[in-house]
Amino acid sequence: MSAAPPDPAPADIVPPDWQRWSATKPSVLRPLTGGLTNKSYLLVADGERLVIRRNSAISASLDLNRTAEHEALLRADRGGLCAPLVYCDPDHRYLVTRYIEGGSWHSERPGALRQLAQLLRNIHTLPAIDTQLDIEAKAASYWRSIDRSTALYPALHALRQEIPQHIAAAGALGDGHCLCHNDLLKANLIVADDGNLYAIDWEYAAMGDPFYDLAVIVEEYGLNEGQQNLLLTEYLGLPVTPGHWKRLDHCRVIYGYLAVLWYAVQWCSGAMTEPRIGAEISQRIRDLSTLSSATV
Repeated sequence: MSAAPPDPAPADIVPPDWQRWSATKPSVLRPLTGGLTNKSYLLVADGERLVIRRNSAISASLDLNRTAEHEALLRADRGGLCAPLVYCDPDHRYLVTRYIEGGSWHSERPGALRQLAQLLRNIHTLPAIDTQLDIEAKAASYWRSIDRSTALYPALHALRQEIPQHIAAAGALGDGHCLCHNDLLKANLIVADDGNLYAIDWEYAAMGDPFYDLAVIVEEYGLNEGQQNLLLTEYLGLPVTPGHWKRLDHCRVIYGYLAVLWYAVQWCSGAMTEPRIGAEISQRIRDLSTLSSATV
């Protein structure tokens, strides 16, 4: 397993074509933490704070569609749902947005789940883009980058056999596709100082099942049953039915599967080398196997 690349020197963070989006050469203030795929930095230019995201060197292995991301960002920007877009590099090496002053979203904050449900409704009513989230194709792409000799491979392979039934069941329960963010992790939700909630990092955006977005939130935030019920009720605007619960659970399994493959790609590529990552992947596989068995 190769070592992760070192952080670039400050002089290498600002791209040479900065004149395309700034009248004065930007200065680097500091790195921004939280992102797992890319490197982001806080800049100042023309008296404004900006964020530059340098895209991952293994974007292809992670099956990232930067063109789809740009299309989704344009729609989200017009809807006031994301960090305002400043510049998207045509060669997809980097992205520049305005910096949102604020903090992380927390499910325990009063009204937080209601606010998040509204953000999801707004995202899911954005105009369509041309890219679909094809679960099987994305999983196949991940598998091509996973080393068969890794100790994680047997458990991952066993899990692989269980997923088609969940994809089929979620599809049968679904009611159409819409534009989804597909990656609403803790680092990708920001509550601005003015109280508004924004979604950032749209690199996994695609047309898909809106319950997949809900599943990401349930899994990544560890929402309990009461919180799940509140989120679903606020999102749907009607009582939650057994069919809704089944659809959510199948999508939770699907998301968990893609997430564990994503971590395995990072592990096998050397992008993540900490021993805890290997342990986390193993734990995710065990948890996912339990959830899959319980979801019938």
